[in-house]
Amino acid sequence: MQRVSLGGLDVSRIGLGAMSMSDYYTGAGSDEAEAVRAVRRALDLGVELVDTAEIYGPFTNEELVGRAVAGRRDDVVIATKFGLVSHAGAGPNVLDSSPANVRTAVEGSLRRLGTDRIDLCYQHRVDPGTPIEETMGALAELVREGKVRHVGLSEAGADTIRRAHAVHPVTAVQTEYSLWSRQPAESLLPLLRELGIGLVAYSPLGRGFLTGAIRSKGQLDPDDFRLTTPRFAEGNFERNLRIVDEVESVAADADATPAQVALAWLLARSDDIVPIPGTRRVARVEENAAADTVTLTPEQLSRLDTLTPPTGERYADQDLARTGL
Repeated sequence: MQRVSLGGLDVSRIGLGAMSMSDYYTGAGSDEAEAVRAVRRALDLGVELVDTAEIYGPFTNEELVGRAVAGRRDDVVIATKFGLVSHAGAGPNVLDSSPANVRTAVEGSLRRLGTDRIDLCYQHRVDPGTPIEETMGALAELVREGKVRHVGLSEAGADTIRRAHAVHPVTAVQTEYSLWSRQPAESLLPLLRELGIGLVAYSPLGRGFLTGAIRSKGQLDPDDFRLTTPRFAEGNFERNLRIVDEVESVAADADATPAQVALAWLLARSDDIVPIPGTRRVARVEENAAADTVTLTPEQLSRLDTLTPPTGERYADQDLARTGL
């Protein structure tokens, strides 16, 4: 696996998102043994950056990652996130990035992950009730204590990023970036490059849609998070299948899978972008890691650049409002 510098943090060119192992998607939590094997197989293949968060589960995903990397701590770059659980009593899905909550969250993550340090600690969503300067100040203290190595932001806007970076260097910004979600990341890239910040692309496979494996909404459980998003809504889902058809056409031409093509397109954008495709299966880890060897031709890249735009926003209104983009 090739390596890149993510805002000064050396990591594998492709990472692994662990969220779907425990929460949100159809089948989450159904086979933790396979999920642990998937994390370990990723490490075997040189995939170092493993991404989790306290809200996933909540808490159970960090515990799973901790079990999976036990005994292999030096092989993995652990990234986790805080800010969507209030430890003052309000609980999950409540924005809280107050200094006290940051410290409580990080201490809990360290315990569940079974480690003495978090390599990359993100604010999961910007908390409008806490100035970003106060949040970054708390993180800076944790860096000085050695409990956090690098600091990141997720779904933050340009002003927040500048203000945060002025308090303590921001290593990476995480946002959705894929063939069908381009605008948020591409609007930020000039600023990130100006400041020397890397970009971590979550949902690089369009929440699994771009793989071609989901052809019917009936394949998803009723409580699957994706069914709350406009792109998976009735009518939009069916219209968006044409995007999958176009990706599959390029994949056939490139002698690769649709997932590999979607990842290779991102990798071709720049060497300061690290996608973190999520899966809980060993076979998918192997497929995704192999995208590191796929080189798309200029003609194939041009076809992907001009894909049919998706129908529907990437999040429902209430979730979109929590992003800074």
